[in-house]
Amino acid sequence: MESGKLYLEDLHVGDVFVSAEQQVDANQIREFAMSFDPQPFHLDEEAAKETFFGGLAASGWHTAAITMKLLVESVPLGGGVIGAGSELTWPQPTRPGDVLHVVSTILEITPSKSKPDRAVVKVQSDTLNQHGELCQRSTARLLAFRRDKTTAA
Repeated sequence: MESGKLYLEDLHVGDVFVSAEQQVDANQIREFAMSFDPQPFHLDEEAAKETFFGGLAASGWHTAAITMKLLVESVPLGGGVIGAGSELTWPQPTRPGDVLHVVSTILEITPSKSKPDRAVVKVQSDTLNQHGELCQRSTARLLAFRRDKTTAA
C-alpha cells in the first residue's frame, strides 16, 4: 500500500474491509429527507406510524450516502472510489438510533482487456446496524487502478 491508498496490486478476491461506525438520529433522517426524499415516513414520526414502515425510517438514499462515506474511508482506492454500476437492496429500514457500519468483500477482479492500467472490481458492501441486521446491500462494480498505470501484470 502506498500513502494509505489501495491499488489493484493490493486487492484480492475474498479481501474483507470493515468500516468505522456512524450513528443515525431522527434529526439527520428528517434533514436528509427534507432535501432529497420528502415523504411522510422520513419526515414525521407520528405520520410514519401509519405507514408501511410503522415509524420513522431513513430514506434508502440516506443509508446509501452513509454507506458511501464509510466505504470511501474503509476502502481508500487510489484514484478514488469510482463506480461503474451497482445493485442496491434495502432489506430493512435504518431507524433513529441505529449505529451503522459497512463490511465490504471483494467478489471478483476483472482486468480490462483494452486498458491494462485498470480493472473492474466487484465489491459487496453490507451496511449493518448495531444488532448485525442488514439495512442495505450494495453489489458494485468499481474501477481500481494499478500503482504504475503503464504496466500490466
